[in-house]
Amino acid sequence: MDDWRWMTAQDLGMAIAAGGIDPAALCEVFLAAIAAHPDGKRIYTSVTENRARAEAHAASDRASSGLRRGPLDGVPISWKDLFDTAGTTTEAGTRLLSGRVPVRDALVLENATAAGLVCLGKTHMSEIAFSGLGVNPITATPPNRNDHDAAPGGSSSGAAASVAFGLAAAAIGSDTGGSVRVPAAWNDLTGFKTTHGRLTLQGTVPLCITFDSIGPLCRSVTDAALLTAALGGERAPDLSNPRQDLHMAILDTVAMDGLEQAPADGFRAAVATLQSAGVTVDHLKFPPMEEVFTFAGPLYTADAWAWWRDLISTHPGVMFNQIEERVSAGQDVSAADYIASWTRLRAVRAEFAEAIAPYDAILMPTASILPPKVRRLLDDSDYYKTQNLLTLRNTRIANLMDLPAVTLPTGTPSCGIMLCGQPGRDDALLRVARAAEMALA
Repeated sequence: MDDWRWMTAQDLGMAIAAGGIDPAALCEVFLAAIAAHPDGKRIYTSVTENRARAEAHAASDRASSGLRRGPLDGVPISWKDLFDTAGTTTEAGTRLLSGRVPVRDALVLENATAAGLVCLGKTHMSEIAFSGLGVNPITATPPNRNDHDAAPGGSSSGAAASVAFGLAAAAIGSDTGGSVRVPAAWNDLTGFKTTHGRLTLQGTVPLCITFDSIGPLCRSVTDAALLTAALGGERAPDLSNPRQDLHMAILDTVAMDGLEQAPADGFRAAVATLQSAGVTVDHLKFPPMEEVFTFAGPLYTADAWAWWRDLISTHPGVMFNQIEERVSAGQDVSAADYIASWTRLRAVRAEFAEAIAPYDAILMPTASILPPKVRRLLDDSDYYKTQNLLTLRNTRIANLMDLPAVTLPTGTPSCGIMLCGQPGRDDALLRVARAAEMALA
């Protein structure tokens, strides 16, 4: 039964449907693994044992009666600690929200529960989700699958660790600048950032409402499709017959600058594999992207400051200093500059959408660097800042251009390849990503 911990969510669901796995027994396997794992408390903020068991037993009853609610009915997953869970603390990795207990589930959690998914508990994260590194000295820093001394990636750090260490079949995170894709890449998982607005944010603790999005961290593209559909109360797209005549482009502007050797090598090897499988790969330059990066930072900090200023102002020094400093920079952004920057960003988005229209996906390394060591990040403030910006540089492109994006493992540890799709065409990107996944496998 320990093998169940490493199966895809899709395969677990199929085994439940076939009568080979009992959801109640499956839940107990994961709960036991969480309790026994030496880093379990660094990964989970809370384990909702009673809820999980009740949901799993209900799934067992449905399975035995032929009344399963969907393909993932009975599959246990984890939730990042910014999704409201009724009766369970939801603190977004910060003491500013210490003891906060919602009375209702986030709407995506309600949808997932209605689809039969089992809630194992809540996972640690970067404080208020405002770091791509996943380092949180205030609550906990989860381990990295490939190097326990290295950053796990963030902000959905515990989400990635819960799957990478076999403590959940899949995880749900959020992505504002790369917070699903970076930890997925650094832990050799698949991560899917949905288009902003595709999934409701109702009942989630906000960071930047103009960029916040929701997505799964999992073991396959099919899992990502099934989980996203469950979160939205929708039907998953059919990925069974992916196209072979794909046309992609590498974004040369910004995304390929200054890559560390391992991410560069992993990316190039993955691209070569795609080409060998028949994918046509071009190169795309887009000079306005360089301009966007000159004004993108204040768009994030101003939005974050609008949400967090009252708590920070009345409780100075409570947050991790790196996060408090970053959020507080938003108070210096003028309304005129903010509006002007958003006006320009919308224009660039339209230009970029036109530039990428001929392609099925835009390719780039998910992160330009390998996971840095946690100790140095905490000891060297300047190093933390530079590494955080480098970590999020490529993933932010999809958020800034409002694109769906998928990261896939390349086979090089902690190095992912990212595919960005057309604005709003999430399902089309998932079909392309499934074809790429098959080629890379």
